[in-house]
Amino acid sequence: MAPNIPAFTHTPVEAIPTIVDRVRSTFFAHKTKPIEYRLVQLRKLYWGIKDNEDAIVEACRLDLGKPVFEAFLAEVGWVENDIVFTCNNLEKWAKDEKAPDIALMNAAVSPKIRSEPLGCVLVIGAYNFPVQLSLGPLIGAMAAGCTAVLKPSEGAPHTAAVLQKIIEDCLDPASYAVIQGAIPETTALLHQKWDKIFYTGNANVGTIIAKKAAETLTPVALELGGRNPAIITKNADARLAAKRLLWGKIMNAGQICLSQNYILVDNEVLPQVIEQMKVSMKEFFPNGVRHSEDYARIVSDRHFQRLKAMLDNTNGKILMGGTMDADDKFIEPTVVLVDDINDSLIKEESFGPFIPIIGVKDLDEAIRLANQVQSTPLATYPFGKKAETDRILRETRSGGASVNDAFFHGSIPTLSFGGVGESGTGAYRGKASFDCFTHKRSVTTTPSWAEALIAIRYPPYTGKLNRFKKMSSLTANFDREGRAKTSILGWLMSLGSLGGEGSGVLIRWFVVAVAAAGVRQYMDRRSKL
Repeated sequence: MAPNIPAFTHTPVEAIPTIVDRVRSTFFAHKTKPIEYRLVQLRKLYWGIKDNEDAIVEACRLDLGKPVFEAFLAEVGWVENDIVFTCNNLEKWAKDEKAPDIALMNAAVSPKIRSEPLGCVLVIGAYNFPVQLSLGPLIGAMAAGCTAVLKPSEGAPHTAAVLQKIIEDCLDPASYAVIQGAIPETTALLHQKWDKIFYTGNANVGTIIAKKAAETLTPVALELGGRNPAIITKNADARLAAKRLLWGKIMNAGQICLSQNYILVDNEVLPQVIEQMKVSMKEFFPNGVRHSEDYARIVSDRHFQRLKAMLDNTNGKILMGGTMDADDKFIEPTVVLVDDINDSLIKEESFGPFIPIIGVKDLDEAIRLANQVQSTPLATYPFGKKAETDRILRETRSGGASVNDAFFHGSIPTLSFGGVGESGTGAYRGKASFDCFTHKRSVTTTPSWAEALIAIRYPPYTGKLNRFKKMSSLTANFDREGRAKTSILGWLMSLGSLGGEGSGVLIRWFVVAVAAAGVRQYMDRRSKL
């Protein structure tokens, strides 16, 4: 029996200010600050998800044709594990931190760093992973002690409705709320006062949100997409590169902000890569992809037509795939050989199952083209020998990178994830989710007995400057030409540093031990005189 999926209903625009005021008032009542309150709410959310697993899976199928395995892998299981991990670590994360690098003269005021919730926050989710990308930031906000309003994506309405049911049934309505809708409702939300806005989606909407937030100096976290490059060098394993990158484009029918947008392949291995793409396709879908239960669908007619136009306008040659069915919103994984970075499949993020490939003469050209297409994509995927992949990482920029794989870094739930430049700002996941919604508040406490120590700061200043300089000034360990100056002790400690980390440590400590023994022998002789 299919689970009951509630209807998707827009929140009345006129009700939004009242809902937000309620959630904001709760924060200023300090209700969400106790750690135990946060843990109880997170645990309730866990069981709400657990009890509605079937409904979530069915909703993801209705919205995206998402296979059951992918729904558990990247939606249900992901957020359940995220909650358990957060609950297991929250008390540790929330403890006051000892301030680092504190001079002795400042130790008396007990400097520390408190982790405090930012306040009332807005989380705007995305349709491609409608559970993970909505609840992931929400979990971080709850852990940090914030109150929150969640706006799920209307692009996945069935999942949005299930999320609303879970949150309203399980969580404290005074602290957490769900707003449903599209542009009018989102616009109304942006008119409210927030202490942070977390948005996942495309750069166009991200720009609108950032501009609106700037009017009130509201901080934002923007998780955007990018024209992510994969680079396959002549020394790469063509079979593995083809297999792993193909998987990166068949999962969720390529509707993943992290998947590669195009592949730059050294001409020496180009034929092998293309052939191995075809081999892997047959391995993944032995009976064809069209009727496979392991392949998702495009989320909407609008996005289907957008993708169709991209393929229709390409000047490249289709080498594999290309089949489409508008009624079923089905697009087959499609490999296209192109020769221009201004091709329709490359100049925009496809966010679909297209795999444009450009042949390059060498690694120099590959790096140059990758930086030319977009200098700050969300991810980079280098394939090759270590020296080659290290060079690619060194000479490109991106939010993250997976070497010799497709977005593995993005599949580790406890690894900080975020973009850079055009691909976004801010990061979350694991402890980074807690930090994303936390203010690090530096605190000192000056005891009354310290008055004599700080008296130098009070006027009159006559005769105090030289004494203050002696107390506070650090000695430069470099000369006027910018060259480092090393003391005898520093020189001894640096010996062997060129011999590798392990051997360097042994050499340094051997020299120190010999020197110490010499000093001791000298002192013993002096004592006998």
